[in-house]
Amino acid sequence: MNLKKPKFWNKNKPGLASYLLFPLTIFYRVNNFFLDNYSPKKNYQIKTICVGNIYLGGTGKTPSTIKIYNLLQKNFKLATAKKFYKNEKDEQIILNKKTQLICEKNRGEILKTAINNKYQLVIFDDGLQDRKIYYDVKIVCFNSDEWIGNGQLIPSGPLREKIDSLKKYDVIFIKDINSIKSRETLKIIKKINPKIKIYFTEYKILNLKKFDTKKKYLLFCGIGNPENFKKLLIKNKFNLIFDIIFPDHYSYNTTDFENILIKAKNLNAEIITTEKDYVKIPDNLKSKFKYLNVELKINNEKNLINFLKKKLNERN
Repeated sequence: MNLKKPKFWNKNKPGLASYLLFPLTIFYRVNNFFLDNYSPKKNYQIKTICVGNIYLGGTGKTPSTIKIYNLLQKNFKLATAKKFYKNEKDEQIILNKKTQLICEKNRGEILKTAINNKYQLVIFDDGLQDRKIYYDVKIVCFNSDEWIGNGQLIPSGPLREKIDSLKKYDVIFIKDINSIKSRETLKIIKKINPKIKIYFTEYKILNLKKFDTKKKYLLFCGIGNPENFKKLLIKNKFNLIFDIIFPDHYSYNTTDFENILIKAKNLNAEIITTEKDYVKIPDNLKSKFKYLNVELKINNEKNLINFLKKKLNERN
């Protein structure tokens, strides 16, 4: 879904615009009702993890998928999986570069391919709302600051499912937890699902030494949560003087890149973007842009590994 999220989605409570759009949430409410009453069959030929969200976009699903892949590499013959969407080739390229990726037109075909190639485990990037697939472990990702926004379903708010859906999930990743607001969030989560495992995550910049942060920088990106990218740069003392924000999964054209280059030249600024956006830049222009190479860090990784191994092996 290519969109810029409306600002009212992340208000503390619903406003007029949210209430006006509330009738349109009927489609999600009806869909979720039927999905919640559908029980997929276990597939005993292969183990599955799904890393998804209930807040639309920008919660770090792909970095989390890559991280779990790296954590479990020694324990399983595994692959990551991504349902093919034409407008999500950026994530597919990154997953293919950093993991063993299976990408098919539907998740059922992904499982068939994985079984035929004798994989023991598949880690799905996205798909929590695909109730046709049985997942042994269901992980839901959030950003601490945005949390659930105004708490309403799309298009009245940013949620695919209401917050009480957490009772169905096994693990929560919360990125950048650092506030009193976050402690209140934990209370809400535990009230809904006392057994859910909670892990805090943050991004670590791997190529920070390649940048002179005192120089002027123009930021551009087309991701689900551009504010988090800006905060990461500011936290690491980058001198940001201008930003150009596109919708998530934006399909750039040559004119877009030319305009960015002209603006940066006029400002005498370096250009910085995300890896997800960098892979879309034509090869002949890549040298004019720089991207931030980040890795997701998870608190208490050993505990997470042990939990996942135990949960996955419960079926044996």
